[in-house]
Amino acid sequence: MFDKWFSLGEQPYSEEDAAWDAFVEAHPNGSLLQTTNWARLKNRFGWSSHRVWLKKEGRYVAGAQVLFRSAALGMIKIGYIPHGPLVDWQDEEQVDVLFSQIDQSAYQHGAGIVKMEPLLWQQELSLPAWAAICEREQSVITDDTIQPPRTIMVDLQPAEEEILSAMKSKTRYNIRLSARKEISVREGSADDLPAFNRLMAETGQRDKFGTHTPEYYRDAYQLFAPDRATLLIAEYEERPLAASFITAFSKTGTYLYGASSNEERNRMPAYAVQWAAMLWAKKKGCSQYDLWGIPDADEEQLEAEFTTRKDGLWPVYRAKRGYGGRIQRTVGAADRVYNQRLYRLYKWRRNR
Repeated sequence: MFDKWFSLGEQPYSEEDAAWDAFVEAHPNGSLLQTTNWARLKNRFGWSSHRVWLKKEGRYVAGAQVLFRSAALGMIKIGYIPHGPLVDWQDEEQVDVLFSQIDQSAYQHGAGIVKMEPLLWQQELSLPAWAAICEREQSVITDDTIQPPRTIMVDLQPAEEEILSAMKSKTRYNIRLSARKEISVREGSADDLPAFNRLMAETGQRDKFGTHTPEYYRDAYQLFAPDRATLLIAEYEERPLAASFITAFSKTGTYLYGASSNEERNRMPAYAVQWAAMLWAKKKGCSQYDLWGIPDADEEQLEAEFTTRKDGLWPVYRAKRGYGGRIQRTVGAADRVYNQRLYRLYKWRRNR
């Protein structure tokens, strides 16, 4: 039998938090989005957090960090488990007990829905097996995801020249061209955050996507750099032209946020900073690099339509495919529904 514990709210970093973060990092499906500092980041921007776990002989064996917030003008309270729960999906007893803990947490917080998005790849668990688990646990499989379920993962284990040789020739050419065009890349500091924010705003306006507030990126940098993250700046004549916020966790480097200027694009600064990010992650001991999100379509459709589609993540796929790597997809999202009326309202709002 498992010990069952609850931890509520953001408190000073404790030995329990350190033990939790070590468990998350060691777990085969662990992610930065389940760490203490990720909850702290979200706590500062409208979310509350509640951690549930199972212990055996004093050691974590499963758990979930649940984020809660109100939506739809306060009419709905939702729970969200980004890249979780962390559990042995083959162990029915462990899954049953952990899900009962999640349900209790939702009840305590008055949530009508809890959305789960485990970082569980389809090559680890087949979709029929995932569907069987969700049916047994009375969870609703849904296409409504918050984190992109499909990505490109670049292998960082080979030598640098081998990584380059696995890329599309045009991408490899652009990386080398950026050096010839006098683009340099350096690790930034907190002093570079204003420039990063300007680039993010410029990119969001150009490519029509939403960005976080400057305070959000500031707090993310404060919480994760320098051990878990870095800010890379690509420059020409000391002018910032592109930037990336990169994380390193559990042997995976992740391209979390990126931006580029409308100026000097012929110098390929975005390619320079992406290559520098891969090298930084490799030096941090990462074995793979996650390009973080492409359209949720199979590879045949991606290759057939990327030159014509301009919606959603299609424009970024055109660039990301050039870095080589393999396309991977998680099992996706599932919702635990406690109030059907509120769930219908939630889906209506999400569809809008």
